[in-house]
Amino acid sequence: MTETRLRTWTHSFGYSLATLFIFMLALQNLRYGFYELFYLASGMAALTLGGVAYTFLSRRRQLSAPGHLIILAGLNSGLLAAVLTMDSTSITHWAMPLLLLNLLILPLRHALMLSLLLLTPMAILLFVKQPPADALTAISGLFIVLTVAALYIWQYDHMAQSAEDLAITDPVTGAHNARFLDETLQKEISRSIATGHCLSVINLAIDHADEATELHGESGMQAMFYDMTQHLFGVIRAGDTLYTLNDSEFFLILPFTPEEGVRVISERIRRTISENHWPVTGKATVSLGCTTRGNNDTRTDTLRKRAHQAMLEARRRGADTAWFSPGETIST
Repeated sequence: MTETRLRTWTHSFGYSLATLFIFMLALQNLRYGFYELFYLASGMAALTLGGVAYTFLSRRRQLSAPGHLIILAGLNSGLLAAVLTMDSTSITHWAMPLLLLNLLILPLRHALMLSLLLLTPMAILLFVKQPPADALTAISGLFIVLTVAALYIWQYDHMAQSAEDLAITDPVTGAHNARFLDETLQKEISRSIATGHCLSVINLAIDHADEATELHGESGMQAMFYDMTQHLFGVIRAGDTLYTLNDSEFFLILPFTPEEGVRVISERIRRTISENHWPVTGKATVSLGCTTRGNNDTRTDTLRKRAHQAMLEARRRGADTAWFSPGETIST
């Protein structure tokens, strides 16, 4: 299940449960003749029901839907206005499910800000209207609920982010892995099409990797692969992204980079790697295949295949070579 779909279902469930709860409050207040509270609960139930409708209408863009903040701000404002204008202080208990709804629907930072904007004036009002002990008990309960729920959500977000990082990161080098490459490259292709800026890629392979593995062993090659990854992180520019394809190949995405730029960058990478002294192997060279997106390049496999073919052509012409496709060799 995608994150967008998961958020759609959780938002719908949260709004639906809040609608049912508030609707039951409205009926109970109508039964006992508390008409002001009935109208308040009816209005809040209408807003939460609108939240259900908005969730389904914006289900394809749940991650950036701004309407949730507007709906929840209306709910919080309505409850705060009722606390300020009505004599009954029992409606402060309505804030508890509303705080949970804020945290369920909104990003954590927005939810905390909105919840504090509700609780701060409510706490002042409670201390004015009620005995200090009662006010302290009520407001402490609300702040405890907010704190515990916020900590739980923060821990969940942290664990989810850690799991995502593990899924898209190579455990040996710390660079992004091939699983994340296609997703990012497609985004960059779409952005290049929309804005017209240049986009280049480089497929880089360590020369004689099989022979080096037989000579130095798997652990030795992993150590060199890690060192080379850290070296590449220091060579590439801010905004460029590095990916590991296997134990001897890298892939670079270079946004805003024309043909001349990728030629210069690939030559810099080739030269610095060949001139560097590596702790395990001493010397190492790489073959680089470079290409730049053309007008007809709308798919990731097109660019990846062309860059890979360019790398194979560079390797065919000899180790320590960079080749631009289509084009001539830029260094031998």
